[in-house]
Amino acid sequence: MTLTPTGAPPAPHTGAPRRSGWTEAVDRTRGAATTEPGRLRIMGAVLVLLVVAFGAVTAWQVTERADAAQDVATRTQPLSADAANIYRYLADADTTASTGFLSGGQEPAKVAQRYQDDISTASALIAHAAADSSASGQAQSEITILNRELPFYTGLVESARADNRQGLPLGSSYLRYANSRMSGVLLPAAQRLYQVEEARLGADYGDSKSVPWLAWSLGLIALAGLGWAQRRTFLRTNRVVNHGMAGATAATVVLLLWLVVGHTVARVDLEDSVTHGATSLKVLNQARFDGLQARGDENLALVALGGDTAFEGRYQALMAKVAGPADGRGGGGLLASALSSADDSAGSAPVKAAAGDVARWRGIHTRENARANDGDYSQAVGLVIAPSGSTDQAFQAVDDNLDQAIGHETDELQGSVSGARDALTGLPQGAALLCLLGAAAAVVGIGRRLSEYR
Repeated sequence: MTLTPTGAPPAPHTGAPRRSGWTEAVDRTRGAATTEPGRLRIMGAVLVLLVVAFGAVTAWQVTERADAAQDVATRTQPLSADAANIYRYLADADTTASTGFLSGGQEPAKVAQRYQDDISTASALIAHAAADSSASGQAQSEITILNRELPFYTGLVESARADNRQGLPLGSSYLRYANSRMSGVLLPAAQRLYQVEEARLGADYGDSKSVPWLAWSLGLIALAGLGWAQRRTFLRTNRVVNHGMAGATAATVVLLLWLVVGHTVARVDLEDSVTHGATSLKVLNQARFDGLQARGDENLALVALGGDTAFEGRYQALMAKVAGPADGRGGGGLLASALSSADDSAGSAPVKAAAGDVARWRGIHTRENARANDGDYSQAVGLVIAPSGSTDQAFQAVDDNLDQAIGHETDELQGSVSGARDALTGLPQGAALLCLLGAAAAVVGIGRRLSEYR
């Protein structure tokens, strides 16, 4: 044996370099794919993966949409309604305070109680909104303003009342300042809070109605894969039906049809709840907001004894928004929009009644304004606050009819959303079951073919 210069024996010949485990696994897989049993195993694994993925994605996407619809019904729509009611009760408290002031001296107990009830209800609703842990930063900011300003406002009203009982003219100044805080700070904050909640409601509607494109696509891909596999089997064996793969196809078809039909029905119900529920509610709430503010401006125009014509100007502008111009030209305002959105007599009847009450309110206001301009203050006050034949009575009729219309549209919305949730009920669980049955059937079908090679 020839020695190396160092005296050590030569290194043995190693031949080809040592291959890694990963390379060997790839080569084995490639080799298996060149045989029919290997191809069948790969095909079976792909089919199982497609069917399971289709079922899993369907369960995930349907659950997301069902949860969003649930949020519409139980969280965001009620929060939007609470925000609207915060505005309503604050505006009504301001109107009631000015009504009591016009009564002179000691205000009627009924008026005082209504004011207290409005403030208490608004405070409770603000506290409830503040407790909503999912509220956005903007919502919390508006709630902070409301919590800070409401005690300041009530303090101004109490000062106005105290001075009015003593016959001091300073009381009207306090009341006008209180109204400026309400109309300039509190009500805008309440309006912005309502808009934030409306935006959250719209976002939940968007999530609940969004088309599950991924699930639909996977369903079609799984069906295409199963169809290709069965055609391949037929061409190689002349067997028309592979019962396992046929069962997997049936399970996939059933799930895809259930998904398409269920989501379509849910989407139709949700669209109906938007058109004949959420949209109508938004218009009706705005009409109510403007009507309440118009009523407060009407009262304050008398409190100012003609010293501030801005109240009358705002009253006319707000009434034009609610019911259109007094001359009937230029459209019918918010009430006309609400009437066009109503889809049945139960929804349209109170809106029509409110429009008639607005016309009556305007007519009485015209007479009241003429008395005030003529210096007949006591007659003007009577036309504003008298138990019958007054603008207060007409306003209450408008507000009651709008309340009835809002209640009806809320019921319509909740009913449509409930129908949407029902259309998706059981679909996530059904998707899980059907995809497992389909995957098992595909395995059985491929297994029958593999058994022919043993």
